[in-house]
Amino acid sequence: MTARRLAAAAAFAALARGTTAAPLPERGYGLPRDASAHGHLVDWLIHFTLVAGTVIFFVVGAVLLVALVRHRRGRIADYEPGSRRSVALVVGFVALVVVAVDGTLFVSTLRDMSHVFWNFAAAEAQPHAVRIEVQAHQWAWQARYSGPDGVFATPDDVVTLNDIRVPAGAPVVLQLASVDVIHSLYLPNFRVKQDAVPGTITKMTFEGVTPGEFEIACAQHCGPNHYKMRGILTVLEPDRYREWLRSAEADARRAFDPEDAGARWGWEWRTE
Repeated sequence: MTARRLAAAAAFAALARGTTAAPLPERGYGLPRDASAHGHLVDWLIHFTLVAGTVIFFVVGAVLLVALVRHRRGRIADYEPGSRRSVALVVGFVALVVVAVDGTLFVSTLRDMSHVFWNFAAAEAQPHAVRIEVQAHQWAWQARYSGPDGVFATPDDVVTLNDIRVPAGAPVVLQLASVDVIHSLYLPNFRVKQDAVPGTITKMTFEGVTPGEFEIACAQHCGPNHYKMRGILTVLEPDRYREWLRSAEADARRAFDPEDAGARWGWEWRTE
């Protein structure tokens, strides 16, 4: 083997190693590791609900304990229809819970969804945004990148199976479709989940900040082999992502087969 071939082989091996980040193990209990820019918004809602529920539990428990002590054995039971004061106390407590807990959750959810998780236009407007089409089927995820021409369903598209790679620090917009039944693309480390529904195109956006490998799961029972519908989402440093994409684009051009109609499943990118 010539020195040029040895150098090329070494460069290819280094690129292959660089494009696969080591899996990040989870530690202890609780939610999966948050590897996204906006996952903390979902975590805050969960933690707020947990804390509020715990406080309400202890308040109600304390009231029941007081009633148990005051009306223990030896005290003659007496029917009390309830006074205006007691009714006002109960209604006030319920109103406080509704406003302080449910109201906070409702307003925060609307704000986060409109500004971040459903704000696809703002995500796509970023100059370094990544657009990917994902087709779900029993039982795998196919991903399509548009290639250098920026147009989907053309010969230079990069197509992967159960393998989605994105750069760290860049907003990612996915458009999802399904060819058979309802699937649900779930990225627990990014706190996002979206159904892939036959006959329509759905969207999802997220931004990875922690390089590594993370699970792609299906959160909708889609048949007897639903448990096998797993993939890997890899967050790469921007330079390594560009290296991988250039190599994948070159492979895509060489592997393109105009006779293989099944490989050209992409669609025109939806901008509405």
